[in-house]
Amino acid sequence: MTPAASRRDVFKYTLAALAGTATLGAPKASADGLRLIDFAVRQVAPEQIKAAGYDGALVYVSELRPGATFDFKPVTREYTDRLIAAGLHVVSIYQYGKPGWPNAPSDFTRGYDGGVADAQTALRLHGAAGGPVSAPIFFSVDEDINSDIWKSTATQWFRGINSVLGVERTGMYGGARQLGWAIGDGVIGHSTTPGYRWAWQTRAWSGGAREPAAVLFQREVVTASDPGAIIDGMSVDVDDVLAPDFGQWDLAR
Repeated sequence: MTPAASRRDVFKYTLAALAGTATLGAPKASADGLRLIDFAVRQVAPEQIKAAGYDGALVYVSELRPGATFDFKPVTREYTDRLIAAGLHVVSIYQYGKPGWPNAPSDFTRGYDGGVADAQTALRLHGAAGGPVSAPIFFSVDEDINSDIWKSTATQWFRGINSVLGVERTGMYGGARQLGWAIGDGVIGHSTTPGYRWAWQTRAWSGGAREPAAVLFQREVVTASDPGAIIDGMSVDVDDVLAPDFGQWDLAR
């Protein structure tokens, strides 16, 4: 190690020595300054993601909902292979429905049986895209639900997911409150980084609060008034990596 070695490089080399990676030459895991992007409109060229200084992408292992002809869903093996070849991390996310969408409302409203069906779909598409059996899949709660809805409906959806994936491969995207409830109810799993869970927090509707166990934080969210970051001509959300094991495919667990 030379005196000029950066803290980020030291962190990467140390973690790689301890945990290893699933594929020779795959990007090494680190929480030190890594940033991912997520997007759903169309594919963003991996080379452009890399050139813009980002370290990976969250990809959708869910089907296209009716009427959403623009969505980048489901991810393909060809695209994830390109991401990996560009030296980028890949993380899986499931979201089919959307608040207020005709015939496809928020996924958590589908209850236990819906959770079973959604997890089966996610598992199939994750595997078809090259996702490893050790990687978690994050399931989206894409609105600011209250504790009553969480207890009566959303937890049942997650327990259906758990019955297929197991708790330890189940992750969640949502606000700080919702993630805290998921952790408290034991429906999302643990990162291999001590003290962290498969929790991906959005700053939207978090009210400035932070979930300390979150492995990812969505700090830039595309809205009608904020285009977010622009890569390859497209607006994307930006996510900070908070733990060395944030659910990336290339980390051996």
